[in-house]
Amino acid sequence: MLVAECAVALVFDAVMVGHPASGTVTFDTLAPSHIFTAGIGAALVTAVTGFVGFEGTVVFSEETKDPGRTVPRATYIAVAITGLLYGLSAWAMSVATGPDRIVEAARADGTDLIFNLVSPHLGTSVITIGRVLFITSLFAALLSFHHTVARYLFALGRERVLPAALGRTSHRTGAPKVGSIIQSFIAVAVIVGYAIANADPIMHLFFWITVTGGLGVLALMTVTSAAVVGYFARIRHTEGPWRALVAPLIATIALTAILAVTVQEFDTLLGVHPHSPLRWLFPATYAIVALLGATWALILRTAKPDVYNAIGLGAESATVLLRSPAALPQPA
Repeated sequence: MLVAECAVALVFDAVMVGHPASGTVTFDTLAPSHIFTAGIGAALVTAVTGFVGFEGTVVFSEETKDPGRTVPRATYIAVAITGLLYGLSAWAMSVATGPDRIVEAARADGTDLIFNLVSPHLGTSVITIGRVLFITSLFAALLSFHHTVARYLFALGRERVLPAALGRTSHRTGAPKVGSIIQSFIAVAVIVGYAIANADPIMHLFFWITVTGGLGVLALMTVTSAAVVGYFARIRHTEGPWRALVAPLIATIALTAILAVTVQEFDTLLGVHPHSPLRWLFPATYAIVALLGATWALILRTAKPDVYNAIGLGAESATVLLRSPAALPQPA
């Protein structure tokens, strides 16, 4: 289905480029000067949101034969293909509408834009296939998020950062059952809450929560890049300077700049008034969660040093915790 989705996207791109609005194919929307225009923060966090999921290769590393080779290769391929396909499709739509009308057309048509642009030139059966694949791709994305969250909860439970019950897996499938059930419960609770509040499911649930999630991922990517620099600075390793210092340092600087601009223009991203409290409420929520996480880490370091020292060891954490004196049964 993924191959079919990519194929349909390429067909749509070819049709749009083959029918330029001005009669001539232009590359105006690819000009680097657009990076410095107003509202770039909203555009950048939306772009980051579109790439969410590429880090999933690491989440499943324990389920691969050779994670040191497979994970980097899968990550680079995913980022490259996604970036090229997104870039090509975005440019093709601007060709079909005209560079000066792409923003207006996107606001008017939303997710129907690409279908509306190609429908005059393709049969209805092709358009229907495209719409069906669009729906299945959303389901695949939701399924991927669900599995990823379940595995994060599993990892935290296995390392005893959260209740150990989260580290249990299904005897039949080996899947992180408890984490999956909790993720399902949270998802249902959120949907029911929005339904009771009679909130707009597209704007207030899908759009607001999606872009806020993108902001969170952007913040995590920024902190992680800085953590890579700090990690390799503290230990002896065999990595070259590019992987241990240069690349993560460039990423830290670039992502910090993007994060700052995004927070500054978050009202544009949400589509609210510049003085609306919502523009600060969503980013502040992440700051509160980060503070709670740091506080819990300090508590673990003081009260349960064995648990604290096992954080990040993955599958080896269970062995370390079992060997720890604090984890052994104490005499009455």
